[in-house]
Amino acid sequence: MTDTALLGATGDVSNALENEAIYIIREVAAQFERPVLLFSGGKDSITLVRLAQKAFWPAKIPFPLMHIDTGHNFPETIIFRDRLVEELGLELIVRNVQDSIDQGKVKEETGKYASRNMLQTTTLLDAIEEFKFDACIGGARRDEEKARAKERIFSVRDDFGQWDEKNQRPELFDMLNGQIELGQNVRVFPISNWTELDVWSYIEAENIEIPSIYFAHKRKTFLRDGLIWSAEDEVVFRAEDELVEERTVRFRTVGDMSCTAAVESEADTIAKVVSEIRDSSISERGARIDDKRSEAAMEKRKQQGYF
Repeated sequence: MTDTALLGATGDVSNALENEAIYIIREVAAQFERPVLLFSGGKDSITLVRLAQKAFWPAKIPFPLMHIDTGHNFPETIIFRDRLVEELGLELIVRNVQDSIDQGKVKEETGKYASRNMLQTTTLLDAIEEFKFDACIGGARRDEEKARAKERIFSVRDDFGQWDEKNQRPELFDMLNGQIELGQNVRVFPISNWTELDVWSYIEAENIEIPSIYFAHKRKTFLRDGLIWSAEDEVVFRAEDELVEERTVRFRTVGDMSCTAAVESEADTIAKVVSEIRDSSISERGARIDDKRSEAAMEKRKQQGYF
């Protein structure tokens, strides 16, 4: 990565957003002893990696990346993840939900709405305990979902990994308080104030490479509940009467395959994706079936220790 690439202009993204994110990441390094960046290979965590590069350039990012792997990730994302960390010379820790299942700590769901997404919580909390991480940097944004809109940038979790939405610290004048008690840890959200459009505009301006699954491509799919599901992946449940058709689609978010639907799209470049999002009236998490299990699905998962 060249000096010019890392110090390039940020286009449509406010310099204030980038500066805020870099300030937050530097505060994490300054205030915590064992931070980690939660990395999925998705656009938000890729953006965090670029911001962390800028925060510490010309030194390397001073903390590892960690992926809680459900085993049901889109192959394109995993291939990209491994290539990126190799190219940048970063440390990647991977912990697998399958191990939590094999150890009897969580139970595999069954049925057409089965997903491993909720099972990640146990694997994540075990990994935090294993490595004694005191700060986990994540790519959640307030515009994604109402539970995430409530959360502070430095979000304290108790010694059980739980989040109490009624007991959060004030964050006045950009003062970030990283003091925690023994057993607690903090989830940190440097791009909390960004929107989906901000992220894509930043990716465009910085010329950041992202997995091909985010762009329009032909894929065997089927319809369920008004959503488009991939028929190319065995982990995605499909009933016999759900017909497979080839459609031109892309994915706005790349979580667990079994709960992440596609959208019909012709956007095969970053510029076209940015234009498409400008005109969209639907949240990117509108294609995540795990958020629809109940009115407060995300909030309940976060209270239990979810990302």
